Amino acid sequence: MRQIVPEKSSEKVAKFLDKTSLHKRDFAEMIGVTLSYVYNLIDETVPFSTRGTTIERIATVMEIEPENFGEYRIPQEPILIDEAVEIIKDYLKENKLSVVNFLKSFPRKKRLDVVDMLRGALPVPIDYKELSLIGKTLNMPETEVYNIWETRMKQALQSAGMNIYSNGELVETMFDCAKKYILKNK
Repeated sequence: MRQIVPEKSSEKVAKFLDKTSLHKRDFAEMIGVTLSYVYNLIDETVPFSTRGTTIERIATVMEIEPENFGEYRIPQEPILIDEAVEIIKDYLKENKLSVVNFLKSFPRKKRLDVVDMLRGALPVPIDYKELSLIGKTLNMPETEVYNIWETRMKQALQSAGMNIYSNGELVETMFDCAKKYILKNK
């Protein structure tokens, strides 16, 4: 009788990097660690991370569930699902674009933020140019990008203390003006 030995987490990462030809430096930037950490992780010089954030980032880039790593412990706090992030993930699938190739379309300094957005730790960007870059990369219609931005802006206004319902006319006028400006200049 042959015993099944589970694959070590570090081996999963090494195989992923080989399979995708992703440079270790790029991978390190995408998950927010140093290059030496990635080398040590693969060489098993250091134990595989037990930090939830790091494992979730690795899983996001690898397009697997964090539970695939034995070191992962499911967080006790509830996970909020952002509808805008789900739309972005749907466009990734629709365009048959891997997370790695999607991340490579962004400047190196923005990749970690995009990973954190995809894993649900950050909301979609409030900056329209950043959100528009995501939309262009995913061939999203400009109206869809605008709708995501408007929803995000309303969230920001509410979290800053504005009652968008009692100020409905003002909010509606602001967004009508913004929509005309943004969609006219595209």
